[in-house]
Amino acid sequence: MRHRSLSKGARRRRAGAAAATLALTLAGCGSSSPPGNGVSSKSPQEIVSAARGAVAGAATVHMSGSILSEHKPISLDMELVAGKGGKGQITVEGLRVDLIAVERAVYVNGSRSLYARLAGPAAASVLQGRWLKVPSTSGSFGSLSAVTSLTGLVDTTLAEHGNLTRTGGRVIGGTPAVGVTDASRRGTLYVAATGEPYPLEITKAGSGGRIVFDRWNQPVTLAPPPDPINVNELSGR
Repeated sequence: MRHRSLSKGARRRRAGAAAATLALTLAGCGSSSPPGNGVSSKSPQEIVSAARGAVAGAATVHMSGSILSEHKPISLDMELVAGKGGKGQITVEGLRVDLIAVERAVYVNGSRSLYARLAGPAAASVLQGRWLKVPSTSGSFGSLSAVTSLTGLVDTTLAEHGNLTRTGGRVIGGTPAVGVTDASRRGTLYVAATGEPYPLEITKAGSGGRIVFDRWNQPVTLAPPPDPINVNELSGR
């Protein structure tokens, strides 16, 4: 056959051409990273503004981490739905609260220790394991509805105070991010540098906490829990 009559030099040239073609193909595959969204070239103020705009157009987000409130550590693990509410867990001083906010009401389910602290041992024995329904406009538990507003919570978190400066970029959850630091609040916001410029992480210096935002626009189902105890009915209102 003809290919057997090729000289050794010809075979080498063919092999070299094939190797070059393979190398170019692999190089093309390796360069298929997502395009940048332009925030890397923006000013710190413009980066924060872009993040706010992205949040305003988002449907859902998962938020987790810890913050300090009145010098008390609060752990959060929440799924938020724009315009509807959210659900998840909040832990304050070791006391966990399961939380659902939907249809202008807040539903909470706490441990016996939590209920004992709030209402006394006798009430705790009755309330343990039960969901409580509290109007979102009331105090105490009702104030927890503030952490279930996607736009409100994130917008408050991104509120500008003091001078903003650029900081080094990072890769967070596989996504390149650009950082903006607020020296007065000792916090740094990391915004996605590819795709939509969503907030990916907020960190506070020292033990100030760290909040991670992920699972943007993933489906989240919100519904009131079954058979809740209406707190207003208990109090005779």
